[in-house]
Amino acid sequence: MKEQGHPTVFETTITCTCGATYPTISTVQNLKIGICAGCHPYFTGEQRFVDTAGRVDKFAQRYGMARTRRAAPKLSDVSA
Repeated sequence: MKEQGHPTVFETTITCTCGATYPTISTVQNLKIGICAGCHPYFTGEQRFVDTAGRVDKFAQRYGMARTRRAAPKLSDVSA
């Protein structure tokens, strides 16, 4: 096998925004991630919005928090 065909591999740490760190081996040094298994809502069981760059706020400003509700069907006066 050619020696130049494989990328350089480093022992590195993955750092999450919640503060958790995971040692691993990767071709990239010092990885930083936004959500890990320790803080992801699927694994923690809590429901929350992950707001990246204000997207939730931007959506709320654009469309508002008012939701359109489906009106109840009108019953006609049908006498038999």
